[in-house]
Amino acid sequence: MKKSAVFLLLLAAMLTLIFCFDVSDMGASDCAYLRIHIRADSNASAAQTVKYKVRDAVVSYLTPIAADCENKEEAMARVRAVLPAIEAAAEQVLRENGFSYGARARLCREQFPTRVYENVTLEAGVYDALILELGEGKGDNWWCVVYPPLCFTSGNGNIRYKSKIAEIIRSFFAEG
Repeated sequence: MKKSAVFLLLLAAMLTLIFCFDVSDMGASDCAYLRIHIRADSNASAAQTVKYKVRDAVVSYLTPIAADCENKEEAMARVRAVLPAIEAAAEQVLRENGFSYGARARLCREQFPTRVYENVTLEAGVYDALILELGEGKGDNWWCVVYPPLCFTSGNGNIRYKSKIAEIIRSFFAEG
């Protein structure tokens, strides 16, 4: 009986928080994500193939830079500091694969559609992003998240998101 009462109180508190905070006012732009968007030159097969090679090189380059950032601002500062190196890494892959067009990297705020990355859903909205355009940048693209490091992890790349409320509830019911 006591556990049921505590559970109902927790549920009531969570519902109160949900209804008291208008989360629709918290646009995606207010979130702590730094996204990445690599745009291929075109939809030609070769341009799409090289886009993934560029992606691999950029992810490899940025992983040690972004993986241990404490917050989005730190991630943005680190990425901003290496924008020329990101372009150079992309252009090297392009040259090695016979492409003469260049790459342009920048940080900006940009509209993104809703995306699901494994078990994490990012709602549509305006996000801070690292944009890397290859050549004309008019082809299909690749998207992911720099911070928190969904695509940029050191080690085995396993990331688990936890709910503190769920942990408290599980621990409460496990004790009795």
